[in-house]
Amino acid sequence: MSRPKPDPLSADAFRGFYTDILYFLRKRTDNVNDAADMTQDVFAQWLNYRDRANVEQPRAFLFQMARNLLRDHWRKQKVRHTVHAGHDDIDAEPVTDEQNDPMAAALRLQRLEQLKEVLAELSPRRREALMLHRFEGLSQAQIAERMGISTSMVEKHIAFALLHCKRRLHTEPGTEQPE
Repeated sequence: MSRPKPDPLSADAFRGFYTDILYFLRKRTDNVNDAADMTQDVFAQWLNYRDRANVEQPRAFLFQMARNLLRDHWRKQKVRHTVHAGHDDIDAEPVTDEQNDPMAAALRLQRLEQLKEVLAELSPRRREALMLHRFEGLSQAQIAERMGISTSMVEKHIAFALLHCKRRLHTEPGTEQPE
């Protein structure tokens, strides 16, 4: 006589999911409390999900929710780190105010324009790979999936794009180096 399959939506199943997701998040964060909070958020989102009765694989669905929360957490941490790093530099060197130093503001604007021009020189695929990696924070595997190419091709696109930017941004106007 075979045992009946456990109900994937039972309380026991969700206790197991909770433990698995907590372990998954604890391995990927440096703070146990953040992992616990994110695990709780996963289940709060699950309870608010209107179409959960139609989810065929709740465990996989919950893990995808956990990965999304983890990605958001990493992005927030990156922003916090950048902001705090900027505050640490305040004590080391005085920060110039654009109102008091219009030359610094003009130079910054000029540099941004130069960067836009250099990015426009890239092929569309290289520019897309670089932008997804540098500005959206996607991994090379995520970029490969999104662009429908191999991870090694993404690596090449990013490497060539960075090399192009480095060469073009570190040369004086009118003295461009051949590629």
